[in-house]
Order: sequence, then C-alpha cells, then structure tokens
Amino acid sequence: MKPISIKRKLLVLIIFMSAFYVKAQQSNIDVNTNSEFNSALKLYNNKSYAAAQKTFEKVLQDADKNTSLHSDASYFDAMCAIKLNQTDADKKVLRFVEENPASSKKNKAYFNVGNYYFSNKKAAHALKWYQKVNMDLISKENQKELNFKMGYGLLVANKLALAKDKFLPLINDAKYGNDSRYYYGFIAYKLEDYGIAESTLKEIADNESYKAEISYYLLDISFKAGKFDRCIEVGKELLKDAKRKEASEISKIIGESFFNLKKYDEAIPYLLEYKGKMGKWNNTDYYQVGYAYYKQNDFENAIRFFNRIIDKKNAVSQNAYYHLAECYLNTDKKNEALNAFKAASEMNFNLQIKEDAALNYAKLSYESGNPYKDVADVLQDYLKNYPNSKAYKEINELVVSSYIHDKNYEGALNYLKKKNTKDNYALSLEVSLYRGIQLFNEKKIAEALPYFNKSTASGIKNISDKAKYWEAETLYRLEKYQDALFKFNQLKRLVKDNSFPLIDYNVGYAYFKLEEYDKASASFNKATKNTGIQEEVKYDAFVRLGDSYYANREYKSAINAYQNVISNEASQADYAQYQIGMSYGFMNDDNAKIDALKKVINNYQISSLKDDALYQLASTYTKIKDNTKAHQAYDRLFNKYPDSNFLSKALVRQGLLYYNDNQNKQALNKFKLAATKFPNSSDALQAVRNAKNIYVDEDRLDDYVAWTKTLSFVEVSDNELENTSFSIAEKRYFEGKTNATILSLKKYLRSFPKGKNSLKATYYLADVLFKEKLYDDALKKYNEVLEAGISEFREDALAKTSQIYLEKEDYNSAIPVLIELEKEAYATENLLFAKSNLMKSYAKTEENKLALDYAKKVLSTKKLSEDLEFDAKKIIARISFITEDFSTSKEYYENLESIATGELKAETLFYNAYFKSIEKDYEGSNKVIQKLIADYSNYKYWGVKSYVIMGKNYYNLKDAYQATFILENIIKNFPQFEDIVKEAQAELDLIKTNEAKTNNSVTPKN
Repeated sequence: MKPISIKRKLLVLIIFMSAFYVKAQQSNIDVNTNSEFNSALKLYNNKSYAAAQKTFEKVLQDADKNTSLHSDASYFDAMCAIKLNQTDADKKVLRFVEENPASSKKNKAYFNVGNYYFSNKKAAHALKWYQKVNMDLISKENQKELNFKMGYGLLVANKLALAKDKFLPLINDAKYGNDSRYYYGFIAYKLEDYGIAESTLKEIADNESYKAEISYYLLDISFKAGKFDRCIEVGKELLKDAKRKEASEISKIIGESFFNLKKYDEAIPYLLEYKGKMGKWNNTDYYQVGYAYYKQNDFENAIRFFNRIIDKKNAVSQNAYYHLAECYLNTDKKNEALNAFKAASEMNFNLQIKEDAALNYAKLSYESGNPYKDVADVLQDYLKNYPNSKAYKEINELVVSSYIHDKNYEGALNYLKKKNTKDNYALSLEVSLYRGIQLFNEKKIAEALPYFNKSTASGIKNISDKAKYWEAETLYRLEKYQDALFKFNQLKRLVKDNSFPLIDYNVGYAYFKLEEYDKASASFNKATKNTGIQEEVKYDAFVRLGDSYYANREYKSAINAYQNVISNEASQADYAQYQIGMSYGFMNDDNAKIDALKKVINNYQISSLKDDALYQLASTYTKIKDNTKAHQAYDRLFNKYPDSNFLSKALVRQGLLYYNDNQNKQALNKFKLAATKFPNSSDALQAVRNAKNIYVDEDRLDDYVAWTKTLSFVEVSDNELENTSFSIAEKRYFEGKTNATILSLKKYLRSFPKGKNSLKATYYLADVLFKEKLYDDALKKYNEVLEAGISEFREDALAKTSQIYLEKEDYNSAIPVLIELEKEAYATENLLFAKSNLMKSYAKTEENKLALDYAKKVLSTKKLSEDLEFDAKKIIARISFITEDFSTSKEYYENLESIATGELKAETLFYNAYFKSIEKDYEGSNKVIQKLIADYSNYKYWGVKSYVIMGKNYYNLKDAYQATFILENIIKNFPQFEDIVKEAQAELDLIKTNEAKTNNSVTPKN
C-alpha cells in the first residue's frame, strides 16, 4: 500500500470538518423549529388561535416540506383558520389533505371542521365535511356523534329518509337516545308515517325538552287519523298552557275537528284564532271559515271569507266559488253571483258543480247581462256543452229573447233563419222591424228599407202598421216623395186612431216637396190640431203651413199661420216674422211690410235674416219713394253685414237710387264698387251697364273705356256661340244626365274659360262631381268657385268643400273653410253646419278651448236636432273631463244620460259610474255599471272600460275575489282594447301584491 500524502490527508480533513459543521448547523435549525412548533401548539391548546397561527405559518416556512413537522404545522394552520372563521379555511384544509393524502390527521381534520360548523349552527356546511369522514378510522363514540350530527344535518337539508336512517341506530343510546327518538318520530310525522311517529313520540312524551312539540304532533296525528272528538278534548286542554304560536296551531286543529264533525258554529271561533303560517292564511283556511258561516246561513260573513280566495285553481277554489255564488244570490247580488258561477263553471275538479254552475251562469247572463260575451253566445255555449241537459228547452227559448234584449236584431234574424219554423218565421217579421228601425237611426236609410218591406207582411197588425209607417218615412228620406206619400196615405186609411200622430205632418211635407201646396196646407193644418204631437213639431207645422199658403199666394192665410209661431215665441219665429213682411209686400201693404221687417231687425238678438230684412226694407222704402230711409237701410246693411250675399244687389240698387236722384258721383261709386268687389256676379254686369249710362251722360266715354280695361270680365263677348254651348250643358245638368253633363260643362269651360257663364259652369261641374263622389275632382272645381270671390255660388261651394274635407277626415283643411262658411252663410242650415262641424273638427284636433266655444254656440241655437244637441253636450262633457273640469263634465254627462240612446248612453253611464266611484259611492257606481252591462252590452268598449272601475270598486268594498276575477277576465277576453287591458293589469298587480301580504296562496307581483 502506498502511503497517503500529507496534502491528501489535509483535503480529507477539510471535507470531514465541513460536513460536521453543516450537520451541526442543520441540527440547530431543527431544534429551533421544533421549539417554535411546540410553542404554537401550546398557544393552540390555550385557544390563542391567532397567535398560534402566526407561529405555525413560520414553522411552515422553516420546516422541510417532506417532514412530519411541516405536515403537522399545515394541519394546525388549517385548524386555526377554521377556529378563526377565516374565508380561506376550507382551502387550507383541502390543501392539507392534498399535500398529505396518507396523513392520519386527514380524518380528524374533516371531523373537526364539521364539528366547528355544527357548533356554529351551520348544519348544512357541517354535513359536507362529515360526509368526507371515514367511519372505520374513528372511535365508536365518535361514530355515534358523527351519525347524530349527520342525521341532524340531513334533517335540516330536508333529506328526511337519509336522516331517519342515521337516527334509527341511536334511539336506545344513553347519550343520544332521547334526541334521536324525537327526531326519528318527527321525521316519521313529516313523512306521514303516523303509526311509527305516534309510537315513537309517545315514549318521550313527558320529556320536558320536547313536551310541547310532541303534544302538538300527537294531536295533529290524531287529527290526521280522523280522531276528531279526541282532538277537541285534548286540544282544549293543551290550549290552557300553550304559548301564542302553539295556541294558533292547536286552535286550527280544534276548529278543523269541529268542521269535520259538521259542528260549524263551534268551529268558527277556533278557526278564527288561527294566525296562519308566518302570519298568513291560505285559500283553504279562508274556505273553511267561509263554508262554516255559509252553513249557518250567515251569507255576509261567508262572502267576506270566500272572496279572499284568489290566484289558484283547484277543487277548493271551485267549491268556494260555487258556494260564494249562492251567498251572493242570497244577498241579492246577481252580478257578483254571475262572476262566481262563471269561475266555478270553468273548472273540471267536480263535473256536477261545473254543469250546475254553467246553468246558473247562463240564466244570470240572461237576467242581468254579461260583460264578457254576448248573452246569446253564452246561452248557445251551454246548449252546445250540455245537449242532454234537462234545462235545454228553457235555455233554447231564451236565445232569441236575449238577442232582442241586447238589440242585436241581426243576430236574432240569423238565429231564427237557422231554426226555421213557422213560429220563428212569424217572430222574424217582428224582429225585422226592429232591425230596420235600428239601421234607420244609424242613418243607414237605404239599408233599412228591405227590413220594413219584409215586416209589412206580418200578420200582427201592430207590427205591420209600424212597418208601413217606417217604410213610408224611409222612402221620404230617400227623396222618393211620391212613393212615400202613397204609403202614408195607405196607412191613414188603415189606422183610424191616433197611433201615428205625426202622419199628417209627414204627409204635409211629402206634398210640400212635390209642390202640391193645396194638399200640403190641408195636411199641415190637421197636424197643428193634433194634440198628440210635440210643441216643436207643432210649430214647425205652422211654419210649413204658412209656407204652403205663401207658395199659393194665399198671403192672409199665410200670415195667420206664421202669427201662431210668433205669438208662442217658437223656434223659427224670426223666419215667420220675415215671411209675414214678405206676404204684406205681395199684398201691396208696404207700411205693414216695413213694420214686420223692422221687427225682424230689432226684436231678435240672433237671426240670420237680418241682412235679408234690411235689403227688403231698403227696396220697400225705394218703392214708396222714401229715398232717405232707403239709403239708411242700405248703409246699415253694408256696415253691419259686410259678408252678406245681398251686397252686390244692394250696391246696384242704391246706385240706381242715386242715379234717379241725379247724384251721379255717388251712383258711379256704388256701381264701381259692385263691379270691383263682385266681378263674378250677374250684378257686376248690370253695374257696368248702369255706369256706362253715367259716363255717356257726362260725355266721358274715354274714362269708361279705361275703367272697363281694369275689369277682366267685361272683355268676354256675349256671343251666340257661348250662350248656346252653355245652354246645352245647363239643360243636361237640370235633366240629371250625369256623364253628358260633365262632358258638356268641361267642353264649355275649355272653349270659354272667361265666359260670362264660366263661374256658373264651374259650380255646376263641381256639383255633379260631388254627387258622383268624385271628391278630389269636385274639390278642385269648388276651389275655383271660391277663388273667384263673392258670388251666388260661394256659400254652397264653401259648404261642399268643407264637407269633402270632413269626409276625408282632413280636419285641418276643413276648419278654415268652415270659418269662412260661418261668416258668409245665408242659409240657416249652412250656418248650423259650419258651427257644428267647427265644434267637431276642433274636438278632433284637440283644440279643446275652441271646441268648447263652438259647442256652446251650437247649444244656443234654437232649433237643434237631437243628434246635434247630443254632439255638443258630449263634446263639452268629454273636453271638460280631459281638462279636469270634473264638475262641468259631470253636469253635462248627467244631462246627456237622461236623453241619450245607443252608444252615447253607454258612455254617459260609464262616466256616471266613474264619478260615483271617485266620490266613494262604490255600491252606487256598481249599480250603474250593472245597468250598462245589462242594457247596453253591444257597446263593448264602454262595458269593458266600466268593468275596470267595478274591479276597483269591489276591492274598495273588501271583495278581493270579485276585483281580481273581473280584472283577470278583462285581460283574458278583451285584448283588442289595449289601453283598458293595460289599466286592468296594473290594478290586478297592485291587488295581488297587497293580498300576498296576508294570503300564502297568492303570488305577489313584482
């Protein structure tokens, strides 16, 4: 062996010493880390978890990851996190398990975490950790503890079957036995295993910890087993010492026990003591109390509880609604009963109740009306659904009656046609009359006539006579005066009494239209003596009697007739006074004429005849050569009535008056003014001819020529060709040859665009086009007439132009034309037409103030049709409501209600109900709505709209069922009325939100 060198020995020594130093240093570190771990453990055991955790965290940093020291430090760090309820505690435990899968502390870690959560009453969290524990690795005692706590956790998680299995092995255990027995019995009770529950709970019934709860469960088990007498006996004893919550539940069991024994009077006080689940009842609770009152015939209280049952469809609610309907009937609330029967008839839980409810629903619909569906349809639905019903014949007979009651005559006729029998045919003739009258009142005159024609064949005299009368009236409205006259006279021969008091009045008008004035006056004379006619009609007959005499030049008789109108200050008194003046004129009694015309001017504050009277007065003064007063009358006409149709004639007449008095300058001024201001009138040509005479007399022919050059219409030659062309067109116009007239007039206007008859031709053409409903073409021609300025055609052109715009619903264009018509109208009917349509147009364009102003103007008119009066009052009522002038709106709607018919009546009833509701007269409001539904069901919009009010009314009357039923049916049945459905939905949501506060069965709306 070779000897080791000294150098090599030195190197070995250095390496040995280095290793010894490192080992010594590492040993020193380990000693320190162990010491820190032990300190931390001591802190942990002393429950100083925060301080312990900091030290454990340091040990984790210093200790080797592969050592048991690191593993133990990680475990205790996680336990500290659990103890300190740190958010990352779960993660630390899981990290420990992941890093140390073979650690003996893993099982203990799961168990400890579970215990920690369990002790903090977080059983669900604890259960998650307990389920990770390996049972085989823990002690028997810990196994019992784990089973008990897992059982409780499963119970809390509502996993009853699994929980039951955990408690079962422990029911005889010394430590966990009583608690496990209680929970085991409780779970059996919840699982409706009442035999096991009862036997188990009885074993610990005297345990002070559970005595109160067990007594209740045993009581409830007895109730479930149908031992009602025992429940009453035991329950009353338990009530003596029960706390408030337990007393509520026990009272409920006692009350239901009495209820099941049909001892309803004794059940009620106990049922009322029940406080509900979390302070809320459910629909079954309300049903039991309602039914108990119902069986005592205490219908008001029964309603009070039945009507809280809403928002659910089941056997309970079907029974409740059926009995609720009976309660309503017993308290004379048919409309409410209708709704309840409807609800019960739409559920299939009890088919006998369903059918009986359907029958009652059908009958009540007939008696009181139906807001959701036509009564006839409801009746026919019943016949369709229950063809074998004993009530089939009864309901079948009500179908036609319901159509007639609802004024749905067309529906009745269709039904009668389908059920074609001899009796039904006879009835259809009567119904046909009603349908004809209905169409007539709707202004569908031509459509009404065939129905009257059919009804005249009725074998019932009353029906046949009425049909003949309406047939004649319809023919008159269709301007078939000769046919109407024949029918009226035929009826007069058949009817000897005063069944038709207006017949002579109508005959008079027919003769008047046919210009047979002798016969007209005879008929009007008879009409004035008939006491069966209204005053307004009577005095109109006097006016037309006067007109008939006047037309026949029997002026004295005419004056006597007119005088009756004036003496009684009747409508058209100003017209009668004017006609008296004209009559005196034709009798050459000029002074009497003047006196009568002065009365027209001075005695009537509002009259469209004042300018007529002034013109005639001036003419009469001229006749008697009182030129001063004639001039005064003309000047007053010009000053007071600058838009009068008489101005052109008056200017020419006054000019002649000046000319005859040799006042040429004044005369020439009047003639020039007439020619300049009214260039398209026939008076303009006369004014030019008269002016020419003055210029010639004064030898000023050059001045005349210069002046006429400023007048375009004077240049048109009056040649034979133009006259012939226009005469042909005019002849065809008056013959009513439409197409030929249009061609001839257009040809004339092309050939002579500035002819002296061009304006008249343009007017004729517009008139023909209007009658043919060629409105766009007519409008162009009427505008040409209007652009020509004042003429004899202007008034009618204004009326027809505005009528075209109104037909097109172009109210913005109609309004300025109507304003002009109002200013210039000579005819009373045109003035009223202008005012009434300005009223309607302003209402349509939401110019509320102007609409109100014109409505008041219309109402101030003396002779006003019923329809127009309705329109004016309706507009005032509606606009006052929109502008929140509710007192005026209410006043006018009340006024309208007494005279309105049809849809307007339905509208007035709605507002009657509305105003009563806001005044908190909820029952009064509902009665009005019931009338609307019963008598005006054809007008669905107003009926449905009023039903929203009724829903609100019922809720204010504490009837939640009626309120929600009505609102739900509006939403379900009337989607076409979007505005109403939206309002109904908002109200329904509000009600359900409120009811959900006290009723567990109601789902609140967000």
